[in-house]
Amino acid sequence: MRLLVVEDDPLIGDGLVSGLSREGYYIDWVQDGEAGIHAFDANDYDLAVIDIGLPDISGLKVLEAARRKKNSPAILILTALDGVDNRVKGLDSGADDYLTKPFDMEELKARLRSLQRRLHGRREATITVGDVVLDPAASRVTLHGKPVQTSAKEFALLLHLMENAGRVQSKRQLEDTLYGWNDGVESNTLEVYIYQLRRKLGADFIQTIRGLGYVVEKP
Repeated sequence: MRLLVVEDDPLIGDGLVSGLSREGYYIDWVQDGEAGIHAFDANDYDLAVIDIGLPDISGLKVLEAARRKKNSPAILILTALDGVDNRVKGLDSGADDYLTKPFDMEELKARLRSLQRRLHGRREATITVGDVVLDPAASRVTLHGKPVQTSAKEFALLLHLMENAGRVQSKRQLEDTLYGWNDGVESNTLEVYIYQLRRKLGADFIQTIRGLGYVVEKP
């Protein structure tokens, strides 16, 4: 799951990148509004965390730019302004959720998981496809009720495929999910992760659609 952080405070930004990376998010971080707008213009994101009080322009302007995209991400606004009017303005401007500073990292993670569920039209905390159950909050996968060990990138890849069960995902879409700006991508890395997941979950769980990509079929 690819996430953009627009936050000018280096301590908060670094904390967000560190904390959310451990949850399997692949994160791009920019520190001003113009860079945020450019990032949205150049890339597709699943989620975004935007600070309102940026040094150059309001985070609400960045939010408006994100909402102009055809595939707009789910957006959580961060701000030190906790008045009702400010919350209303942020939500009416198109934010999906709102969190005031200082904030608890565990609450922010829970809010992002909630946005992720809404983004994919599900209510349950876990994702089930056939005999495979994935729990995003616990970073846990089970097959027939038994735990399956996965690496961070295998888990992120499986999460994306299961959230999009029944929809073919191209190699580019999957690589965008797995890698941020600063990550190098080797030509066969995705195929290695697909192979490892098939070995653990069954050869037919992830299907190759020749010329198009990969899909986890709904049961």
